[in-house]
Amino acid sequence: MSDVIILNGSPRANGNTEILCRECAAEIEKSGLKPEIISFRGKEFRSCIACGSCKKKIGSCSIDDGLNEIIEKIKDAKGLIVASPVYFGTARGEIMSAVQRISMVSYGGERFLSKMVGGPIAVGRRGGHTSTIQELLMFYFINDMIVAGSDYWNIAFGKQAGEVAEDEEGLLTVRKFGGNVAEIIKAMNRDITE
Repeated sequence: MSDVIILNGSPRANGNTEILCRECAAEIEKSGLKPEIISFRGKEFRSCIACGSCKKKIGSCSIDDGLNEIIEKIKDAKGLIVASPVYFGTARGEIMSAVQRISMVSYGGERFLSKMVGGPIAVGRRGGHTSTIQELLMFYFINDMIVAGSDYWNIAFGKQAGEVAEDEEGLLTVRKFGGNVAEIIKAMNRDITE
Protein backbone atom coordinates (compact mmCIF):
# COMPACT_ATOMS: atom_id res chain seq x y z
CA MET A 1 0.00 0.00 0.00
CA SER A 2 1.26 3.45 -0.92
CA ASP A 3 0.83 6.55 1.22
CA VAL A 4 0.71 8.97 -1.71
CA ILE A 5 -0.47 8.24 -5.25
CA ILE A 6 0.96 10.48 -7.98
CA LEU A 7 -0.95 10.40 -11.25
CA ASN A 8 1.35 11.17 -14.17
CA GLY A 9 -1.03 12.34 -16.88
CA SER A 10 1.58 12.46 -19.65
CA PRO A 11 1.53 9.97 -22.53
CA ARG A 12 5.33 10.21 -22.89
CA ALA A 13 7.97 7.99 -21.33
CA ASN A 14 10.69 9.88 -19.46
CA GLY A 15 9.08 13.20 -20.34
CA ASN A 16 9.01 16.42 -18.36
CA THR A 17 5.90 15.49 -16.36
CA GLU A 18 7.48 12.20 -15.35
CA ILE A 19 10.65 14.00 -14.23
CA LEU A 20 8.58 16.28 -11.98
CA CYS A 21 6.65 13.30 -10.60
CA ARG A 22 9.93 11.57 -9.71
CA GLU A 23 11.29 14.73 -8.03
CA CYS A 24 8.09 15.06 -6.00
CA ALA A 25 8.10 11.36 -5.08
CA ALA A 26 11.73 11.54 -3.91
CA GLU A 27 10.84 14.29 -1.43
CA ILE A 28 7.85 12.34 -0.14
CA GLU A 29 10.09 9.31 0.33
CA LYS A 30 12.68 11.41 2.21
CA SER A 31 9.92 12.22 4.69
CA GLY A 32 9.40 8.53 5.40
CA LEU A 33 6.25 7.97 3.35
CA LYS A 34 5.81 5.63 0.40
CA PRO A 35 4.86 7.28 -2.91
CA GLU A 36 3.69 5.50 -6.05
CA ILE A 37 3.71 7.07 -9.50
CA ILE A 38 1.00 5.78 -11.82
CA SER A 39 1.68 6.62 -15.46
CA PHE A 40 -1.13 7.27 -17.92
CA ARG A 41 1.18 6.28 -20.79
CA GLY A 42 -0.61 3.75 -22.99
CA LYS A 43 -3.90 4.14 -21.14
CA GLU A 44 -7.12 5.56 -22.53
CA PHE A 45 -9.61 6.70 -19.94
CA ARG A 46 -13.07 7.52 -21.23
CA SER A 47 -15.09 10.44 -19.91
CA CYS A 48 -17.87 9.90 -17.39
CA ILE A 49 -21.09 8.82 -19.11
CA ALA A 50 -23.33 9.94 -16.21
CA CYS A 51 -24.87 6.48 -15.87
CA GLY A 52 -25.12 6.74 -12.07
CA SER A 53 -23.90 3.19 -11.49
CA CYS A 54 -21.24 4.46 -9.04
CA LYS A 55 -24.14 5.27 -6.69
CA LYS A 56 -25.56 1.76 -7.03
CA LYS A 57 -22.32 -0.24 -7.20
CA ILE A 58 -20.55 1.75 -4.51
CA GLY A 59 -16.83 2.23 -4.95
CA SER A 60 -16.36 1.57 -8.64
CA CYS A 61 -17.12 2.89 -12.10
CA SER A 62 -19.09 0.95 -14.72
CA ILE A 63 -16.52 1.76 -17.42
CA ASP A 64 -13.96 -1.04 -17.55
CA ASP A 65 -10.80 0.68 -18.80
CA GLY A 66 -8.41 0.17 -15.87
CA LEU A 67 -9.40 3.19 -13.79
CA ASN A 68 -11.09 1.07 -11.11
CA GLU A 69 -7.72 -0.50 -10.25
CA ILE A 70 -6.26 2.98 -9.78
CA ILE A 71 -9.27 4.02 -7.68
CA GLU A 72 -8.62 1.08 -5.35
CA LYS A 73 -5.05 2.29 -4.82
CA ILE A 74 -6.25 5.84 -4.18
CA LYS A 75 -8.74 4.60 -1.57
CA ASP A 76 -5.87 3.08 0.44
CA ALA A 77 -3.69 6.21 0.23
CA LYS A 78 -3.57 9.34 2.36
CA GLY A 79 -2.44 11.63 -0.44
CA LEU A 80 -3.13 12.20 -4.13
CA ILE A 81 -1.11 14.35 -6.52
CA VAL A 82 -2.24 14.96 -10.10
CA ALA A 83 0.42 15.99 -12.64
CA SER A 84 -0.40 17.06 -16.17
CA PRO A 85 1.31 18.51 -19.19
CA VAL A 86 -0.31 21.68 -20.52
CA TYR A 87 -2.26 21.09 -23.73
CA PHE A 88 -3.50 24.31 -25.32
CA GLY A 89 -3.75 26.06 -21.96
CA THR A 90 -5.49 23.25 -20.09
CA ALA A 91 -4.80 19.89 -18.50
CA ARG A 92 -4.56 16.88 -20.80
CA GLY A 93 -7.98 15.41 -21.56
CA GLU A 94 -7.16 11.92 -20.27
CA ILE A 95 -6.26 13.23 -16.80
CA MET A 96 -9.45 15.30 -16.62
CA SER A 97 -11.57 12.31 -17.67
CA ALA A 98 -9.91 10.26 -14.94
CA VAL A 99 -10.24 12.79 -12.11
CA GLN A 100 -13.87 13.48 -12.99
CA ARG A 101 -14.69 9.78 -12.79
CA ILE A 102 -12.66 9.36 -9.60
CA SER A 103 -14.72 12.23 -8.15
CA MET A 104 -18.00 10.61 -9.18
CA VAL A 105 -17.04 7.29 -7.59
CA SER A 106 -16.01 9.07 -4.38
CA TYR A 107 -19.21 11.11 -4.34
CA GLY A 108 -21.29 8.03 -5.14
CA GLY A 109 -20.36 6.31 -1.94
CA GLU A 110 -17.60 6.48 0.62
CA ARG A 111 -16.27 9.99 -0.12
CA PHE A 112 -12.78 8.48 0.11
CA LEU A 113 -11.20 11.67 -1.29
CA SER A 114 -12.38 13.78 1.66
CA LYS A 115 -9.47 15.00 3.82
CA MET A 116 -6.93 13.46 1.43
CA VAL A 117 -3.82 15.66 1.03
CA GLY A 118 -2.34 16.68 -2.30
CA GLY A 119 -2.40 19.17 -5.12
CA PRO A 120 -1.72 19.61 -8.82
CA ILE A 121 1.47 19.93 -10.86
CA ALA A 122 1.61 21.40 -14.38
CA VAL A 123 4.42 21.47 -16.92
CA GLY A 124 4.41 23.15 -20.29
CA ARG A 125 6.49 24.84 -22.94
CA ARG A 126 5.57 28.48 -22.44
CA GLY A 127 2.13 29.24 -21.01
CA GLY A 128 -1.15 27.84 -19.73
CA HIS A 129 0.36 26.60 -16.49
CA THR A 130 -1.80 28.63 -14.13
CA SER A 131 -5.02 27.84 -15.99
CA THR A 132 -4.08 24.14 -15.82
CA ILE A 133 -3.37 24.41 -12.08
CA GLN A 134 -6.69 26.22 -11.57
CA GLU A 135 -8.56 23.58 -13.57
CA LEU A 136 -7.04 20.78 -11.52
CA LEU A 137 -7.61 22.61 -8.22
CA MET A 138 -11.37 22.38 -8.81
CA PHE A 139 -11.03 18.60 -8.39
CA TYR A 140 -9.40 19.08 -4.98
CA PHE A 141 -11.76 21.72 -3.65
CA ILE A 142 -15.05 20.06 -4.62
CA ASN A 143 -13.89 16.79 -3.06
CA ASP A 144 -13.12 18.31 0.38
CA MET A 145 -9.41 17.63 -0.06
CA ILE A 146 -6.51 19.40 1.63
CA VAL A 147 -4.21 21.22 -0.78
CA ALA A 148 -0.56 21.64 0.15
CA GLY A 149 1.32 24.72 -0.99
CA SER A 150 4.89 25.58 -1.85
CA ASP A 151 6.94 28.74 -2.49
CA TYR A 152 5.28 29.24 -5.87
CA TRP A 153 2.72 27.52 -8.10
CA ASN A 154 3.59 23.88 -8.79
CA ILE A 155 4.63 24.61 -12.36
CA ALA A 156 7.72 24.08 -14.46
CA PHE A 157 8.82 24.88 -17.98
CA GLY A 158 10.03 22.52 -20.67
CA LYS A 159 9.16 21.46 -24.20
CA GLN A 160 11.58 18.73 -25.28
CA ALA A 161 11.93 15.69 -23.02
CA GLY A 162 14.29 16.53 -20.17
CA GLU A 163 14.18 20.31 -20.57
CA VAL A 164 12.31 20.66 -17.30
CA ALA A 165 15.54 19.64 -15.52
CA GLU A 166 16.92 23.06 -16.50
CA ASP A 167 14.12 24.86 -14.64
CA GLU A 168 15.74 24.94 -11.22
CA GLU A 169 13.01 27.10 -9.65
CA GLY A 170 10.33 24.74 -10.95
CA LEU A 171 12.17 21.72 -9.57
CA LEU A 172 12.68 23.36 -6.17
CA THR A 173 9.00 24.34 -6.02
CA VAL A 174 7.80 20.82 -6.80
CA ARG A 175 10.26 19.29 -4.32
CA LYS A 176 9.05 21.58 -1.55
CA PHE A 177 5.44 20.80 -2.47
CA GLY A 178 6.14 17.05 -2.18
CA GLY A 179 7.78 17.56 1.20
CA ASN A 180 4.81 19.64 2.37
CA VAL A 181 2.33 16.97 1.26
CA ALA A 182 4.26 14.43 3.34
CA GLU A 183 4.52 16.70 6.39
CA ILE A 184 0.78 17.44 6.37
CA ILE A 185 -0.05 13.74 6.09
CA LYS A 186 2.30 12.93 8.95
CA ALA A 187 0.88 15.73 11.11
CA MET A 188 -2.69 14.58 10.46
CA ASN A 189 -1.83 11.04 11.46
CA ARG A 190 0.03 11.77 14.69
CA ASP A 191 -1.47 10.46 17.85
CA ILE A 192 -3.25 13.41 19.43
CA THR A 193 -1.86 12.48 22.85
CA GLU A 194 1.79 12.96 21.82
